[in-house]
Amino acid sequence: MNSPCLTIADVLGGATEDLSVPNPIGNLPVAGLEYDSRKVEPGYLFFAFPGAKVDGRQFATKALENGAVAVVSELDAPEGLAGPWIRVPHGRKALAAAARRFYGAPDAKLGITGITGTNGKTTTSYLIDSVLRAAGNVTAVVGTIEYHLAGRVMKAANTTPESLDLFRMFDELLRAGGANATMEVSSHALALGRVHGIHFHTGVFTNLTRDHLDFHGTMDAYFEAKRLLFVPEGAPAPPHAVLNADDDWSYRIDPPSGTNVYWYGIGDRAEVRARDVRFSFDGLEFRLEMPGTVETRITSPLVGRHNVYNILAAICTGLSYGVDMATVAQGIQECRTVPGRFERIDMGQPFLVVVDYAHTDDALRNLIGVARALNPKRVITLFGCGGDRDRAKRPLMGMAAAEASDFVVLTSDNPRSEDPLAIINDALVGLNRFDTPHLIEPDRHTAIQRAIQRAEEGDIVLIAGKGHEPYQVLKDRTIDFDDREIAREVLLGMGFGRKGRS
Repeated sequence: MNSPCLTIADVLGGATEDLSVPNPIGNLPVAGLEYDSRKVEPGYLFFAFPGAKVDGRQFATKALENGAVAVVSELDAPEGLAGPWIRVPHGRKALAAAARRFYGAPDAKLGITGITGTNGKTTTSYLIDSVLRAAGNVTAVVGTIEYHLAGRVMKAANTTPESLDLFRMFDELLRAGGANATMEVSSHALALGRVHGIHFHTGVFTNLTRDHLDFHGTMDAYFEAKRLLFVPEGAPAPPHAVLNADDDWSYRIDPPSGTNVYWYGIGDRAEVRARDVRFSFDGLEFRLEMPGTVETRITSPLVGRHNVYNILAAICTGLSYGVDMATVAQGIQECRTVPGRFERIDMGQPFLVVVDYAHTDDALRNLIGVARALNPKRVITLFGCGGDRDRAKRPLMGMAAAEASDFVVLTSDNPRSEDPLAIINDALVGLNRFDTPHLIEPDRHTAIQRAIQRAEEGDIVLIAGKGHEPYQVLKDRTIDFDDREIAREVLLGMGFGRKGRS
């Protein structure tokens, strides 16, 4: 819990090494911190960030009018601004350090797990949380779908929120008697400093494939952002690292000496290894091998080879907290579903309909592979590509869909400011490299309808790209749109789910 007696000098004194707060500003008491001028109250310290679309300095006057004691920014004050202005080398890092000090370093009193990688973060976070709750802990989960805090569910604004929001959640979790927080840590959050200074107990790396190059520019830069979780600035390295032994990028992380590393995987390089893996429509099971322990049989209702990796990562994380293997196995088994991750839409139809968040070529390929392992008659794959994102991955997604599907429906995803047809044309370049039958339907609602109506008994229809998202982002507005609800609506219209048809 924060102290009511902290001054600006107290809060910012540890924010940056070369910052000295001028008197008498430094002696002013701080009642709270904020980066949203609309939420500023009297006595608050306001942080103004430069942004890709909006410059936070334009809201400084409003923050001061609302009672802010001063404004903190890495940029100069706008001309004519009347109010205390404090320059720092890096605004988000300053906020992170200030928030940690203001809330009394709650991260040092919790076991915090950070998960980074291209695919698998969300499912892995749910699995880890299930293991920790099976051990009797009060927990929090912060990630893409939503935030869970000691049983309370909150809407997720970002995969990884701003540092101030994180420290507020950590503080609330402590006051609720919590012990563990599990976080998805995005490359954006690492690069921008949203998790700067947080003391992680365990860092988890899932994998690295092409994504977010519109932001990072190169795969090397993308990787270096991910690596910051294990070799951080402004905080000690996590004492435990959980690394995917089957992904070559893991070997470039090079955690500091003294870090306890768990190498997990299916291949021979792994120390925590899955053997005799068996898949079925109802889930998976495997024999767990690891040094110094009796072999354990792991069962899970989750399906697919990729979930073997997610489960192994969760097992290693549980072990890093000292959870016994029987409880770990129980927690894995009790994690039954993850919203929008191979989520089955069952209305009694004689074919399978699945909604999944797969939005990269690697994730799409994995998704189709999971479907193929269920031995369907045909795989019908619907996908689109997001606008205002890496254009180069669009043809790769088209290739991934076409090379393993029996039929492909190419549609719109979240086009954002781009022309949906232009996005579709980019993906079509890869799709046309194969002779896979396909159709193009820009309207996603109609596309879902046509994909499902094409299905026959024994087929699997994969609706990929948006998963849990209940909206679609268009050029001029965001609309309510949930692939799962649309799929149910279509199936109901076909007569399934009604009495006598299920």
